[in-house]
Amino acid sequence: MSIPTPFPLRPVACAQGFSMRKARLLREFTQRRDLKFLAPGSPVPGGADLLLWGAAPTPRSLSPDVRLVRVEDGFVRSVGLGADLTRPVSWVFDDEGMYFDASVPSRLERLLQECRVGEGDLRRARILRERIVREGVTKYNLASSAWAPGGAGRPVALVAGQVETDAAIAAGTVDVRTNIGLLQAVRQARPQAWVVYKPHPDVVAGLRSRGSGEAQALQWCDEVVTSGAIHEMIDHVDEVHVMTSLTGFEALLRGKPVWCYGQPFYSGYGLTTDRQAQPRRTRRLSIDELVACALLQYPTYLHPGRGTPCSAEEAVDALLEWR
Repeated sequence: MSIPTPFPLRPVACAQGFSMRKARLLREFTQRRDLKFLAPGSPVPGGADLLLWGAAPTPRSLSPDVRLVRVEDGFVRSVGLGADLTRPVSWVFDDEGMYFDASVPSRLERLLQECRVGEGDLRRARILRERIVREGVTKYNLASSAWAPGGAGRPVALVAGQVETDAAIAAGTVDVRTNIGLLQAVRQARPQAWVVYKPHPDVVAGLRSRGSGEAQALQWCDEVVTSGAIHEMIDHVDEVHVMTSLTGFEALLRGKPVWCYGQPFYSGYGLTTDRQAQPRRTRRLSIDELVACALLQYPTYLHPGRGTPCSAEEAVDALLEWR
């Protein structure tokens, strides 16, 4: 199995807006010691790459031949929360958009829409998916506690909360844009279900603020769970409801029906029940085609022990050892 190379940067590559910690990681993920870190407002050389974190605003007065490359956490990240500054094992680099911004195409969307996945990568994707499910691997791999749903005889619907100030809400939703709004929509769509609300772990940990009205969640659901491990909760429910949360992707890996009220990267390809039309996404994918693009081809993985690029499989090995 070949080790994927880091995202190919131009000979002159600059970055702006990265903390000292993220700057060190950026050099490792790109394997580029010659990255130039620019102060805000500094001119960017013509013909260069400019790396920005997430949805950071595009600087003004860029030369037309400067290529923007946006950087974000990958989908299998760490043992611990990113907001706790836990070291990541995967980042994504996107020179077309960003996977959480449904308003414009991204490199991941192009992969999902156009890529023809060969038999070898489909086999790798299936093996990786089965291992992720078997070993209980998720984005953050947090400690678990026992949980079983109530509502005997009723279908159990898990609703995944998000941090409402995240760019994924601003750029990936249309009409349902708050956790309370999501709970209300789920209750309307599934009036007979036992609705379980799982707040975002950053909110539970006190690292990010609760959403507007989120304290009244029990008016719209039957149960609020703050301590269960997400993969174990998914195993115990009948369906999962999200705005754009990665929980929906993790539920698809585990064979659960997923209802999307926003436009996450994994929606629009025939694998989810979608509230919003997504006319750019016309292809119908298998779950392993989705996994091949989203976990094998899109991210860059960095071994936490060696500090060098590694495969998705090696990253999972490292996470399991770490956990």
